[in-house]
Amino acid sequence: MKKVLAAGAMLLALLLGGIGAALAMLATAGAAEADHMSVNDVPEAYRSWLVRAARDCRDPGLTPALLAAQLFEESGFRADARSPAGAEGPAQFMPSTWATWGRDDDASGSASPYEIGDAVMAQGRLMCSLLRQARSSGIPDDSRRLALAGYNAGWAAVEGSRGVPPFGETQRYVADIMGNLVRFGGTGLMSEIIGSGAGPDAARRAATQVGVPYSYGGGSPAGPGLGHCDGEDGFQAGRCQADTTVGWDCSALVQYAYWPARQLPRTAAEQYSATADRPVARDGLRTGDLLFWRHADGHVYHVALYRGDGRMISAPKTGDVVKETPIADMPAADFVGATRP
Repeated sequence: MKKVLAAGAMLLALLLGGIGAALAMLATAGAAEADHMSVNDVPEAYRSWLVRAARDCRDPGLTPALLAAQLFEESGFRADARSPAGAEGPAQFMPSTWATWGRDDDASGSASPYEIGDAVMAQGRLMCSLLRQARSSGIPDDSRRLALAGYNAGWAAVEGSRGVPPFGETQRYVADIMGNLVRFGGTGLMSEIIGSGAGPDAARRAATQVGVPYSYGGGSPAGPGLGHCDGEDGFQAGRCQADTTVGWDCSALVQYAYWPARQLPRTAAEQYSATADRPVARDGLRTGDLLFWRHADGHVYHVALYRGDGRMISAPKTGDVVKETPIADMPAADFVGATRP
């Protein structure tokens, strides 16, 4: 399979932009992990710890950008921060919570919520645990939003509300952090998407969903949701994953990204039919354009948002997550065309 994709990479790159585009695409094809683990607009003392905390978690939803946006909300990156309620350090740990999650990660001889390394690593461990609880809870919302709510209000409040609790502080906390992901993201999906209009706006909205699981049939204009299994779709290793996974399939992510400015239909095939009268030439692609692939029988099976620079944002398949990848990761022979909603 990798050989097939690699062969298609050069062909589609040449079609999209010539030899220069092909070389650029090949240069970036192996950079997805680096992009996922990069971070912007953060004090230097925090950078390596943010990357380490995210890597140690091994959950695709916990990125350095998410941790950075959370730290900015908690303390504005002030290591000496202390709240009136007694929360301490840049990650604002209460002493009782610190007793559970705090360690001497920076090998200074003591574990302190005021030491950047200790605080960020403890923040990562707590968020990692909350993300696991969110994914297994069955609550139909973005696991990152639920984990952030749990960090702020306690997981019991999330479970009791079956979602982000209706507390003004918690609602603002979650919205502010999710809204700042693009600011703190690195060179890949989470980098700032320039431009105005429906296309760039849709790409920015899709970018907020990076790391959310793929779930066949899952998602709507309201957000990620439980999927379902249909024939062979939604299964992994012979087991239905979609009906217990809150997330997105490819067309639901696109529908969500454009809603309500462009109210696209639900499936990839329907979206192609609805926009096919506005085709886009390969050398005229703009941010937010829709990219479609189909099987030999003509059925359109996948849609993605064009990101720019030969890359796309999409929800790929069961077992994967929303992410940015080179367009060339998809089979060139299946590419049917691009449209502009």
